[in-house]
Amino acid sequence: MDILFVIDRIELKYFEFNNLVTNFWIIREFLLSGKNVFITTIDNLSLVAGVPYAHCHEAYEKDGNIFYDKSLRYVKINDFSLCMFRPDPPVDLDYINATYIFDFVDRNKTLIINDPMAIRNFNEKMHTVKFLDLMPENIVTSSKADIVKFLNVHEEIVLKPLNACFGSGVMTLKKGDKNTAVIINTMTKNQSQLIMVQKYIPKARFGDKRVMFLGDEVLDVCVQKLPSNDDFKFNEHCDSNIVKAELPQEEKEKFIPVAKELNSLGLPMAGLDVIDGKIIEINITSPCYFIKEVNNHFGCSLEKKITEFILSKLYANVS
Repeated sequence: MDILFVIDRIELKYFEFNNLVTNFWIIREFLLSGKNVFITTIDNLSLVAGVPYAHCHEAYEKDGNIFYDKSLRYVKINDFSLCMFRPDPPVDLDYINATYIFDFVDRNKTLIINDPMAIRNFNEKMHTVKFLDLMPENIVTSSKADIVKFLNVHEEIVLKPLNACFGSGVMTLKKGDKNTAVIINTMTKNQSQLIMVQKYIPKARFGDKRVMFLGDEVLDVCVQKLPSNDDFKFNEHCDSNIVKAELPQEEKEKFIPVAKELNSLGLPMAGLDVIDGKIIEINITSPCYFIKEVNNHFGCSLEKKITEFILSKLYANVS
């Protein structure tokens, strides 16, 4: 069985010894179970006479770590049984064009997780409003007047670019701040770019919880991502900033319909960012499962559960 991973360019650069990355664990588990794994990036995809190809590297495992052969192979994507589409945002034009390549993949031959078409159709910030009752109050706008009105009502707000990741560009704003105009103009590029604006949740000072899905299942294991010392949000992936968290049964149950909806859309692997029971973002491009931390905190092997789930989808696709 041949498996292709489309990973981020920076992840390719630091491919070895990078056990903070979800792909590290999944790739290693596939290799340990005898699967052939190849890796590529979106700039190494191509379309020739309507046939999708990838220039890719073969990965291998050695002494518990993963490496890759530096030589490139030119392979039809349809020759892979499974493709894991997991490049990181920003979801810019290059990213969108990469998803178009996969419109030409024969889905009867190759299973793709998450579905690039579904990723293209689902903005991680904006489409959270599909679950409006589970979100903090919010608006999506580029209007300074709209944002000021929202700020006056809620007194403290969070402003987010729609296509970034890992907290990049996210800012808070309090009513009466002397920098209100410049912050709004900067975020909206002088009222020319849509952004997500949310009511600030006071418990954000304790960080946000990552709730993880596999298909229709909401996993019991989860972690709390703590803010960095010099920021109001989590932006540094290190052991001291990721602690064990609990997922109460009532909270888990209210997220089950979210998992089912995403799975039905072709997004079986997803992660929620949650503060005080409210969803602030839905991660579907390359969701991090914090496998290293979950395994340490819960004494489990989450990568095995994830790969078993992926293979169950693959075998169902084949049958």
